[in-house]
This record gives sequence, structure tokens and C-alpha cells, in this order.
Amino acid sequence: MSGSNEYTPPKVWKWEKQSGGTFANINRPVAGATHQKDLAVGKHPIQLHSLATPNGVKVTVMLEELLALGFEGAEYDAYFVNIGEGEQFGSGFVAINPNSKIPAMLDNSGPAPIRVFESGAILLYLAEKFDAFIPTSHEGRTQCLNWLFWQMGSAPYLGGGFGHFYSYAPIKIEYCIDRFAMETKRQLDVLDQHLADNQFMAAQMYSIADIAIWAWYGQLALGRIYDGSAEFLDVGAYRHVQRWAAEIDARPPVKRGCMVNSARGELHTQLRERHDASDFETKTQDKIEAAKSQDIQK
Repeated sequence: MSGSNEYTPPKVWKWEKQSGGTFANINRPVAGATHQKDLAVGKHPIQLHSLATPNGVKVTVMLEELLALGFEGAEYDAYFVNIGEGEQFGSGFVAINPNSKIPAMLDNSGPAPIRVFESGAILLYLAEKFDAFIPTSHEGRTQCLNWLFWQMGSAPYLGGGFGHFYSYAPIKIEYCIDRFAMETKRQLDVLDQHLADNQFMAAQMYSIADIAIWAWYGQLALGRIYDGSAEFLDVGAYRHVQRWAAEIDARPPVKRGCMVNSARGELHTQLRERHDASDFETKTQDKIEAAKSQDIQK
């Protein structure tokens, strides 16, 4: 690449201006809280502070799957974190996750609260806590964790790489989009080849590996993230990924999990906060907006 816009890095980088793009107002090169704000506390031992991004969806799907199996201890309060407004930099949130990323979870079921952050760590924590959605054999568990950690290592190329430059960057840079589109398609091919011979990621068992990977790559295959990317990446060509993505998408707990902490899509699919199973019927955003409208008209 050459021309007047070519960038020559300085000897020492300094933060002198915002980088631009969708999240420029919250990006900064330092960690820690920017303001004091205590977190709300609900009635259940498990407290989740999150947003329905792919990383957030992993955890709410897992909790709904556990509840569907009858694990009453998986009942949870889920609070909406507006990352666009920097709520993840509040002192209460940072106390749970010093990295200021959603999701962040606090488990108050024991003698002392346990904070859990990073979506993969939360999935593994819940799988071990309830002895569910993870194979019991040494070999099976290893295969499950292979794919769980594959997702944690691979998805930044999809999200921070392809997703950022395709959807969020202030300008379209061909080199960057091509670089990360190539890697995303390679990853889809990895999944497609594996799923050609396996129903799920850990052979025939639906597990935390599927939950983690589906939240990113399953939703990508179903055209739900990065508008226009499904056609751009020709995701329909990965037929084994399509089969797997549709099978998981049909699960009722997955549908519920995708609604929690959501602020996108049809209003009836958005449950900004979740404190009880009945909230899916009574507190979706369409009902909240209708109630507000009635109050104004009174």
C-alpha cells in the first residue's frame, strides 16, 4: 500500500485523539473505573451483568439450558449493561471484572461471593458447578475444552478483526477487510469439516463448546451479526455449519437466552432485564413500551 494516506508509526505511540468508529467514545488505553456506580442486586444467588452480544448470549443460553434441565440453583438476575454509554466502567462492574468487558457474573450461593469473568470461564464454571453440558470422560472433556478454547482464541479475528473493519471502522479499508474475511472463512471451513462427521462439537454431545461457538459462528451463519456479512462471506456454502446452527437455534432455551439483555431486533424479542422465568411473558420490551404509552395517555 502506498500513497499520501500511508501511515508511518511513531517510535512511541501516544493516545492523542480518538480513533473514530462506532466505539470511539469508550475506547481508551488505560483500565479501571471511570465513575462510581454500585451494581443492582437481585433476589437470586447468580447475578449477571451483561448485554446480548455473542459473548453475553453464551452465558444466558447456558443459564436457560440449565434451568430447562431442572437446576433450580441456576436461577439468575440479569442486568442490562449499556456498553455504548460506558456502564462497564462503573466501579461496581470493575470490581467484578477488572477488564471492563461483558459478561460479568457474581455467584453468591457459597459462604463468600465468587466473581467470574470472561465468557468461556463462566461457561466452564457453570458446567462444573452443575455437572452439566460437559462430557464426564477424560477424553470427552478434553475434546470439549479443545473447542471451547478454540472459540475463545478464534473469535477475536471474527469480532475485533472482520466485524470491526467490515461494520464499525470509520472507513472501509480493503486490506483489513480482505485479511479478516479470509481468516473468518478459514475458521468456518474448520467448523464445516469437523461438523461433517460430528453432530456437535464434542462428537454427539451438546456441550458448552457448542454454546460458545454457536453464539458467534452459528449466529454469523444465520445472518444475525454484521449486517450484510452473510452474503459477503457466502455463509450458506458451509452446509454442515448451517445444519448445526439451525439445530441449536431451534432449542427453546437458546431462544430465551438470546432475548435476555437484548436491545436489538423486534421489541417482543427483547428482555432487557431478567429476574424470573415469567419475565419472558410479561416484561419484554413491547409490553414495557405499551405500559408506558398507557401511562402517558392517562
